[in-house]
Amino acid sequence: MSGPIASSRARSERLRRLAPAVALLLVALLAGLSVGSSWLVARHLRNQALTASSLYSVAFRGLADPDPGAANSALLDVGARVRKLGLPLILTDAKGQVTDTANMPFAAPMNDPRVRQYIARLDAVNPPIVATGGVNVVHYGSIPQTRILAALAILQAVTILIMVTVAVVAYRNATTAQRDRMWVAMAREAAHQMGTPLTSLQGWIEQLRAAGLPPQKVAEFLDADAERLQRVAQRFERIGNPPRRDPVALGALAERVAGYYRSRLPKHANAIQLDVRASSSGPVILGDPVLLEWAFEAMVKNAIDALQGRGGHITLAVDASGDVALVRIVDDGPGVPREIRRTLFQPGVTTKRGGWGIGLALARRVVEDTHQGTLSLEPTPHGTTFLMRFPLDTAVA
Repeated sequence: MSGPIASSRARSERLRRLAPAVALLLVALLAGLSVGSSWLVARHLRNQALTASSLYSVAFRGLADPDPGAANSALLDVGARVRKLGLPLILTDAKGQVTDTANMPFAAPMNDPRVRQYIARLDAVNPPIVATGGVNVVHYGSIPQTRILAALAILQAVTILIMVTVAVVAYRNATTAQRDRMWVAMAREAAHQMGTPLTSLQGWIEQLRAAGLPPQKVAEFLDADAERLQRVAQRFERIGNPPRRDPVALGALAERVAGYYRSRLPKHANAIQLDVRASSSGPVILGDPVLLEWAFEAMVKNAIDALQGRGGHITLAVDASGDVALVRIVDDGPGVPREIRRTLFQPGVTTKRGGWGIGLALARRVVEDTHQGTLSLEPTPHGTTFLMRFPLDTAVA
């Protein structure tokens, strides 16, 4: 039953992670369709504008012809066409008297003062066409579709703005939800980490009760588990506070983490061997020892879980190259499935049935955000190798 549940949860997580990208894709598609429709409308209106321009040229030629009959005939022809287009048009004679009107936005006789005011508005937008000798003057406005185009452009801009706003809100909501999931997972991780030393302490207490006398080294084990509980509490005190910048010997840190896990790894059935390969206690970097230990433990725990209870070998290799400290966590497990390698460090991504997928995300945040390093998956033919890179400080290196 756990298999289908885990698979369903994995699918839900994938869909949740893909939701912002899908939303942005839909917004881009809608924006493209909107721009495309605007372009089609604009092309149509441009063709109508060309038609209107041809009418202007006919009118100008007619007005420029010295033959009164030709001019009147041209004007009558143009007037009929203009009325069909809806183009506002007013004709005045040499004395400025209105002789004809078409498509005015109001009904009024030609000698109405409002007509003179309307002529002034038309001339402010479009220069009037004056016939040779000033016999007749054509005052004209824009075709109604140009106003529709302007309104359409505003509508398109508002639509795109709304879509972008929706995309931004969706992305922020997804980011907030992911952050909330990470905090929840960190709380569960804290409970999980505290559970290991608590269970161990209970086991030692039972041994004390059964034996009557303290078994050999039980005090050391109790002290180690109590110290670990204290360190776990210190880790969560670090959240929200500026990280410390203390000298940290990475080789010694790796040995301490490995030492804690060695006494708790299976040694008979499905035995796991955990080794540290470091030439000394260094290299030394400036960092927060509590958070670095947390990241190291998360990586070792991830390697232990990757072996899937079948036993194997884990190595912590600590070295330096130039001005960079290198820490490799190597296991000979089945490796990382290809389909999750790109999202491996995102919260919630895990190959374990009961896992929360927080360990690698937490480790990367400690390494990269807090210590300006990098944490990556190295390509290997077998098993899994993670590489931590930390900048060395010349004052402590």
